[in-house]
Amino acid sequence: MTSKTDEALGYEQARDELIEVVRRLEAGGTSLEESLALWERGEELAKVCRHWLEGARARLDAALAEETEGEGEGPKDGSPR
Repeated sequence: MTSKTDEALGYEQARDELIEVVRRLEAGGTSLEESLALWERGEELAKVCRHWLEGARARLDAALAEETEGEGEGPKDGSPR
């Protein structure tokens, strides 16, 4: 489960930290315990990023739905488009 600290991370912060975690894992040279800790941290960061992206997708979908609903109607003030 993500911590309150992780939930406060912005998308870019979480993404950048995740990139660093992946870089360290790919570089090797860490103990098994360190590698597991890095993997777990990466999973948490991926969840944070996924949460942000799902929120962005929901906002886009809502905006597109609102736009689509309004296309069949004229402007509220009665003036032509």
